[in-house]
Amino acid sequence: MPKRDDIRTVLIIGSGPIIIGQACEFDYSGTQACKALRELGYRIVLVNSNPATIMTDPEMADVTYIEPLNVDTLEKIIARERPDALLPNLGGQSALNLSSDLARQGILEKYGVQVIGVNLDAIERGEDRIEFKKEMDRLGIEMPRSTAVYTVEDAERIAAELGYPVVIRPAYTMGGTGGGMVYNLEELRIIAARGIAASRIGQILVEECVIGWEELELEVVRDADNKLITVCFIENVDPMGVHTGDSFCTAPMLTVPEELQQRLQRAAYAIVESIGVIGGTNVQFGHDPETDRVVVIEINPRTSRSSALASKATGFPIALVSARLAGGLTLKDMAYWRDGTLDRYTPSGDYVVVKFARWAFEKFRGVEDKLGTQMRAVGEVMSLGKTYKEALQKAIRGLETGCMGLGFYKNLHELTLKELMARLAVPTSERQFVLYEALRQGVPVEELHRRTSIHRWFLEQMQELVAREEEILAHRGGELPVELLRLAKGEGFADAYLAQLLGVSEVSIRAQRTRAGIVEGWHAVPVSGVENAAYYYSSYNAPDTVPVSTNPNKVMILGGGPNRIGQGIEFDYCCVHAAFALRDLGCETVMVNCNPETVSTDYDTSDKLYFEPLTVEDVLQIYEKEQPMGVICQFGGQTPLNIARQLEEAGVRILGTPPAVIDMAEDRDLFNAMMEKLGIPMAAGGMATDEAGAIDIAARIGYPLMVRPSYVLGGRGMEIVYDEAMLRDYMAAAVDVTPDRPILIDRYLENAIEAEADAIADGEDAFVPAVMEHIEQAGIHSGDSACVIPPVGIPEHHLETIRTYTRTIAREMGVVGLMNIQYAICDDRVYVLEANPRASRTVPLVSKVCGIPMARIATGIMLGKHLADFDFSAKEIRHVGVKEAVFPFNMFPEVDPVLGPEMRSTGEVLGLDHSYGMAYFKAQDGAGATLPLTGTVLITVAARDRTGQLLEAARRLAGEGFRIVATDGTAAFLQDNGIEATTILKVHEGRPNIVDAVKNGEIQLIINTPSGKLSAYDDSYIRKAAIRHKVAYLTTVRAAAAAAEGIAARQAGESTVRSLQEWLAAVR
Repeated sequence: MPKRDDIRTVLIIGSGPIIIGQACEFDYSGTQACKALRELGYRIVLVNSNPATIMTDPEMADVTYIEPLNVDTLEKIIARERPDALLPNLGGQSALNLSSDLARQGILEKYGVQVIGVNLDAIERGEDRIEFKKEMDRLGIEMPRSTAVYTVEDAERIAAELGYPVVIRPAYTMGGTGGGMVYNLEELRIIAARGIAASRIGQILVEECVIGWEELELEVVRDADNKLITVCFIENVDPMGVHTGDSFCTAPMLTVPEELQQRLQRAAYAIVESIGVIGGTNVQFGHDPETDRVVVIEINPRTSRSSALASKATGFPIALVSARLAGGLTLKDMAYWRDGTLDRYTPSGDYVVVKFARWAFEKFRGVEDKLGTQMRAVGEVMSLGKTYKEALQKAIRGLETGCMGLGFYKNLHELTLKELMARLAVPTSERQFVLYEALRQGVPVEELHRRTSIHRWFLEQMQELVAREEEILAHRGGELPVELLRLAKGEGFADAYLAQLLGVSEVSIRAQRTRAGIVEGWHAVPVSGVENAAYYYSSYNAPDTVPVSTNPNKVMILGGGPNRIGQGIEFDYCCVHAAFALRDLGCETVMVNCNPETVSTDYDTSDKLYFEPLTVEDVLQIYEKEQPMGVICQFGGQTPLNIARQLEEAGVRILGTPPAVIDMAEDRDLFNAMMEKLGIPMAAGGMATDEAGAIDIAARIGYPLMVRPSYVLGGRGMEIVYDEAMLRDYMAAAVDVTPDRPILIDRYLENAIEAEADAIADGEDAFVPAVMEHIEQAGIHSGDSACVIPPVGIPEHHLETIRTYTRTIAREMGVVGLMNIQYAICDDRVYVLEANPRASRTVPLVSKVCGIPMARIATGIMLGKHLADFDFSAKEIRHVGVKEAVFPFNMFPEVDPVLGPEMRSTGEVLGLDHSYGMAYFKAQDGAGATLPLTGTVLITVAARDRTGQLLEAARRLAGEGFRIVATDGTAAFLQDNGIEATTILKVHEGRPNIVDAVKNGEIQLIINTPSGKLSAYDDSYIRKAAIRHKVAYLTTVRAAAAAAEGIAARQAGESTVRSLQEWLAAVR
């Protein structure tokens, strides 16, 4: 079937910022959609609020809008661009919901926009719990017994009829947001209310509990000819009760009989045909192994997290194919490497895929490590092997959690059997590691199956790994017999883990293995839907089948591994641009990564993709096979940097900044000495490996202190320490502290303005595209602080000092590539806080706001170009860009949502406009924290925050028509300075109080700053109430001032809707 000729311009809506449940898999799907539809000749208009994505680069679509994803903004864009069609199902739940809103409000009809890919009725039948149940009843497909309701009272009634426990599933949400398992009436009232608030239509499903059943998924694709194919069968190892985003899973299904798989496929086809989706759909089933009962749980009539996994697991690019199908092609119009055309596709492959999630519980103090029906993972890895055991162990070492195998995780091996079994009471992020140690202590498989409902086969496989490990441990202190080494490698035991078990060096294991000829062989995953494409994985269980080129201009790029807080999509962005730049320079590119959600692991981003863990063992063998001219380590975040030194020692040529320079930036003594030599001020500091050393440093430089581990991203483990007791507690809790990885201790500069500069350096000079001013004060992690480009509150002489310091430091260190330096301005003096001679998370932001492709330019420089080869003439940026962070506090309601030195945001948005105020307002809007234009403001701040800046913000808000209420101390301060404020009670002072006012909808904006440990404890209920009741809140005075300016700008007029291409065209 030819492409549709009744449409010319297609609107694609992205998924917005990275959040739990909706991550960078939608950058991957959106990027594929843009490529596919442009290849078909359509003009593409893309709308997304996330600047860190490849899809929002100005080259990816014909017209790109980085704007808040809401109905008002979309209507303005539709009016400007007049698209003929809207493709709603490649931007996650955000795009699907927004598309439904545009239709319901008559905007699509008003402008003559037709929906392609999935019709709006299909969205309603798939997402609305009542409509979906009606459709399943019509088809005769069983669902868990359930009823959709709109009130807590009705939920109570249905739960009583079904019997506890029950599951709450909100409609039109992703990642299980707002839902959960409830075991009693009290829990029901809390979670039902939360779910109703989370649902776009205020609807929840109260569902029979099928916890412990097998959870099975099918990825199905349908075309306009009603041809249906199953791309992938996915088996969740964790049973029902754990969200699929958190569940450890395999493809293909390993324990499910063929007859049951066929039954699931017939049901899935009937559902997808009935719903009427064109493109990909994920269908989730529950299966009771005791009774053989099958129920459908839900469908996602869009690309999803599972479809990204299925795409990478099978080589079937679902988003690419879905976009082509939306453009009018059918499956028979696309190539299939095995049987000619895609309408003949069937899943195949002689390998096993394992997906394992990555969590960030350590970032959220007070949160319980417990998995349920609401997703909590922030990332994932995917591994491929010839056997399940091999794939499982590759996934574990790809997680980068400090464990290279399943055993001896943290202190689990020291626990008693009773303590281990107690930890299996509920699913947690550590459950697989607990099971491993329980098996080591002799717990029967049947007992573990009874406690966890995990299929016996998976537990038996783990038991065999434990038995092999015990064989290995018998040789501790010596060398493994070659045959035992061969068996261990075939079962996935990593070199580093074997070294740990035997008490020897990884180098010695590698040497013995290589001498014995025990090396990885590589194998292809052919790509469907395109001609002659594949990517590759390794196995110790089969000989190498992958040829290599002898191209001398070959470069390897090391990716960032699994997403996590502190290391996310921004680093994948840099890796992808490196691949694009190298291709333009005529080089062959080799990408190594294990993250299935990313654009870097798309089949055509690089010339060759190895889907492998980023460990010395795996990377070194690829290097030895491919023989590239060098390896780029500085774009993938801390992941490749952590192994760069070992790679270099093994003979790998590292392109760009040498690992020794990166190490010097982490060595506080060496770095301080360099700063002293250059005459550049730094906050006083030092390094400590024990408590006594830390106390000595504190005595020398004074409190408060900023303390953190070395060689980490995202402020991992970073804290502000106010006294010796806190310092002793910190050092006592610090783990993995060695002379090579000490604790860094600096004097904390209070009330300082923080700024940072990204630079491109060629070893002799550096260019600074922009200085970013943080809106929050120093002490808030740079990843969590809002920031503005160009700066609005830093005097020009300080900006010039920052640019000069940056160039001077880059020259002195000999940086080749990218660099980021963070500064604090305190008492009218600029201090260096830290220097990172690598890519930073701000590279995509600076690149888009300034129109300078930093990663591409840096790649050229790493290959020998100089800054003089590029045009860096001074240009004036005539717009303002404000980045705002997005947090997962709604997923962790027990956590105090206050900002600090450890990063906790999962993503970011960008607001672009002519003025700082309007750009800030748009950034808040994009982040889902829309500032009110009228109403009441609650101000309650710590004594040290009762400053002139607070008074200025309060006066401005009062002048904008807001009524101000404040707690006793803050109200007195405001009143003493001529600002009218009504006193409101704190919770412990009586009723009605702050929480009552929030619950009653009487407060529209909260400004609340904690002060030290006591206030953070006392006041956390205010911030938690704001999250729970969706009230905009600010936790710093500088943010309050920015909000006042943003509100004033928005009250003065509408925001500007302009494409990124238009903004950048005005940069001269």
